[in-house]
Amino acid sequence: MSTNRIEGAAKKATGAVKEAAGKAVGNDRLRAEGAAEKAVGSAQNAVGKAQDKIAKAIKH
Repeated sequence: MSTNRIEGAAKKATGAVKEAAGKAVGNDRLRAEGAAEKAVGSAQNAVGKAQDKIAKAIKH
């Protein structure tokens, strides 16, 4: 499994927690920071998935 996939999933989860915390306490900056981090994590996860597919295709 690609490290991008693992790191992306971690960023996505951290971002979701920050976003939820920001919403809960009414902190728009924390909410926005969490949403941005979640988006970065999703993109990084997608890159990792593509890397895994390419590696699998090369092996076969």
